[in-house]
Amino acid sequence: MTKPQPKTPKQLFNALEQLKISHTTVSHEAAMTVDESRAVRGDVPGLHSKNLFLKDKKGNLWLVVADEQRTIDLKNLRKKLGVANLSFCKPELLHDVLGVTPGCVTPFAVINDPNGCATVVLDKVLLDCDRVSFHPLTNTQSTTITGGDLGLFLRAMKHDPVVIDFSSDSLSNQQNN
Repeated sequence: MTKPQPKTPKQLFNALEQLKISHTTVSHEAAMTVDESRAVRGDVPGLHSKNLFLKDKKGNLWLVVADEQRTIDLKNLRKKLGVANLSFCKPELLHDVLGVTPGCVTPFAVINDPNGCATVVLDKVLLDCDRVSFHPLTNTQSTTITGGDLGLFLRAMKHDPVVIDFSSDSLSNQQNN
């Protein structure tokens, strides 16, 4: 059986509209990293994220979405999740499961994972924020929604997130910027 083609940003926007999620999108130069994103996105509002696609020792997949200011300690995160060893997934697996390439990882990519292969781990601050911005399946744009609507979107895509407070010293440290 052939896996369906990954959704396009336009298809994502249609899904957001069907869910009555208000959104705005700004185009910018491609950004592969958090630092590059900061440099090219301009005044895109809201909190922005760092997104990690990980695999544990048993092969379970994890999409970790945290405030871009966080430094994620994978050893402590694995303990919090109760899993053995977390490592970064290969780009091929990222594309096969979430339909995106490195630099384009985003919580919106769960639209390409209808079978729930990846578990979303979400930084609590993102749900509590008035505005959050993520790449809409491409790293040449940023789309802003509310934190509450992020939760609505994830649940509608059958990816009820594991919510963790990443501000805890045991999981991350704030970077000084």
